[in-house]
Amino acid sequence: MKIGILGGGIMGVCLGYFLSQKGVEVEIFEAGPMLGGLAGPMTLADGTTVDRFYHAILSSDAHLRQLCADVELTDQLRFRETRMGFFYQGKIHSMNNVLEFLRFPPLGWIDRFRLGLTVLYAQFVHDWQALEQINVEKWLLGLSGRTTYANIWRPMLKAKFDGSFDNTPATYIWARLVRMKSTRSGANQKEAAGHLIGGYSTLIEKLAERIEAAGGKIHRNQTITKIVVEQGRACGVVVDGQFLAFDKLISTLAIPITPHLLPDASQEYLDSLTQTRYLGIICPLMVLDRPLTGYWTLNLTDDNLPFTGIIETTSYIDPQFVGGHHLVYLPKYTAPDSPLQKLSDAEIKELWLKHLELMFPQFDRSCIRYFVVQRARYVEPLHPLNGYSLLPSICSPIQNFYLSTNAQIYPTLTNGESISRQARIVAEQILADTH
Repeated sequence: MKIGILGGGIMGVCLGYFLSQKGVEVEIFEAGPMLGGLAGPMTLADGTTVDRFYHAILSSDAHLRQLCADVELTDQLRFRETRMGFFYQGKIHSMNNVLEFLRFPPLGWIDRFRLGLTVLYAQFVHDWQALEQINVEKWLLGLSGRTTYANIWRPMLKAKFDGSFDNTPATYIWARLVRMKSTRSGANQKEAAGHLIGGYSTLIEKLAERIEAAGGKIHRNQTITKIVVEQGRACGVVVDGQFLAFDKLISTLAIPITPHLLPDASQEYLDSLTQTRYLGIICPLMVLDRPLTGYWTLNLTDDNLPFTGIIETTSYIDPQFVGGHHLVYLPKYTAPDSPLQKLSDAEIKELWLKHLELMFPQFDRSCIRYFVVQRARYVEPLHPLNGYSLLPSICSPIQNFYLSTNAQIYPTLTNGESISRQARIVAEQILADTH
């Protein structure tokens, strides 16, 4: 059996690995020069390779850590204790133990109790289906109260969803609270995060080696222009004007891209795919000669700031592994029609730095080694209220054509753990259909 995989992101490469290890001949087609997609690398001007976007591996990421073990990369994993904080009214407030929690200025005693109750309550919720029927605002107001919602949750949600989250279910914040709580262990509940030396590309390139060793092929800089469907059955693809035949095809591309490749599909199926909406991202990487805050995640409660948060990955990545640099990601999640996406890289840089200087008066631009603006149009799928029924199916109405995308990951958040797990699920489905 010969299977073609559209897209060489982490989903496509994981999928190719799982299938190839079961004796399936796979070919992966990646439009860009590098594998990994959003989890791929970029090279700085001095030759240092770093992740394009910010990523962390948690101690609770059992599937991903097992995958690293399977390809003999466990010795490349590093974990370190980290800190999380809130930026509120011009000051950083650490939130890493009970004492700091009780001192948090925006909240009174009752509010702090209710915020802690919200975090605790989320850990005991197992019927997430009930949560997808409840608006996230209503759920948080009921648990945390108006003061906590106004000072903490609302600005964070507004920044994350680019202003509008009226149709967002409570499953979003529930999944976030469960995942972040999983980073804390031991009696003192210290937070830890980890990485692979060399970033996610270390894993992706190792998986690619295993695929090719098993007889698979990986094509870089190869754009598929059409999925050929004959009599309701996918039979191949068109690449550079050439038809290539396959027994089965799997698209790992963002859902909005797929309809353009399926001119022969039914309008009903194409319409079903257009129901999935995505957030895009503008994510500058600021490379410094010193730490900025020392916090892994700095949550921002001022929704007038142009970026969603401050992520300092060298709080858990030793700078020796990234050229001696300190890496600070300044993401802004955007709606597809956001005016920010129309700004040039130079305009983004000036706007971002102007606000950083207001936040941190001591910040000196001379400490910036590089400022690289990364963008992506389709990053995180938006799941609406009662959205489970709208998830794209793995099996399509087109015979021998499958979908394996982050839009199918729900209610958990999209990350390396959930993507690698979804790739295994899809591989098992395809193998079951074959037999």
